[in-house]
Amino acid sequence: MENVTFHDYKPVTLSFRDAVIDGLSRGQKSIPPKFFYDERGSRLFDIICEQPEYYPPSVERRMLSQLAGEIAALTGTGRILIEPGAGSAAKVRLLLDALRPAAFVPMDISFDYLKSVAMDLARESPWLPTHAVCVDFTHSLPVPDCIAAGARLLFFPGSSLGNFSHNEAGAFLGLVRDTIADDGMLLIGVDTKKSESLLNAAYNDAAGITAQFNLNLLYRMRQELGADCIPENFAHRAFYNAEAGRIEMHLVSRKKQELRVNGHCFKLEAGESLHTENSYKYTPGEFISMASANGFREIRHWVDGDGLFAIYLLQVC
Repeated sequence: MENVTFHDYKPVTLSFRDAVIDGLSRGQKSIPPKFFYDERGSRLFDIICEQPEYYPPSVERRMLSQLAGEIAALTGTGRILIEPGAGSAAKVRLLLDALRPAAFVPMDISFDYLKSVAMDLARESPWLPTHAVCVDFTHSLPVPDCIAAGARLLFFPGSSLGNFSHNEAGAFLGLVRDTIADDGMLLIGVDTKKSESLLNAAYNDAAGITAQFNLNLLYRMRQELGADCIPENFAHRAFYNAEAGRIEMHLVSRKKQELRVNGHCFKLEAGESLHTENSYKYTPGEFISMASANGFREIRHWVDGDGLFAIYLLQVC
């Protein structure tokens, strides 16, 4: 298709191996959450987004649908629209008609999934030049040279910033600032602090999809790294840590066992866990303070009527 191009920055497969071996060597064993998103993991996450307990997608979609015109009035049209971690690109579709970007740059770590999504989007919007970038966006946000110069708008929905520690979130905001430059804007979704019961239910859906998503890390280790592990020997656990202001997700060993990866042997006690994800929650004051400390000023923010979710429009300052 003439309106879509692909740019593979080849996120290194060995990085998964290195991250697994490094993470399993720690006192608190861990695996970075970016490795959830192989092709199967990406599709499972799309299913999570349809679960009734997982409120962020539905609330954010409703907000974006209602606010698209207002957002476009504040940003103007014709910007280069960049979306790190684009996934299915479901949410950006709610904005395209209003924003009428000069080009769209979806970024994702899973090339096969990204390619499928970009092709679908190109068919749906033949007027929109789409430049799909396969990259680990936690380290870089490369915008292909073939894209003409122009004001940039980076779209980062879905409360993905919550997966970073506070220091990492600040560093990511700095990377975004450098990528979009002086006239750039950032439109970002951020989950709010709320009752523990709502938060805990969101990460423990009754259908067990989040559990499958979490356990998929072990299947990926077995398939890609030849790991000697039995996923059924682990259980999904997710809970809100109020003191830290975050959801924590773990894979808990059901028994005393050994996990072997590329000649390395890791022993786990019954009840010991692999820490797979944090999801930090922010009050508007907390997030705006963080953004201000990392080179942004607030243009406007919106919170849904139930206080479940917030969307912020920021300008580089």
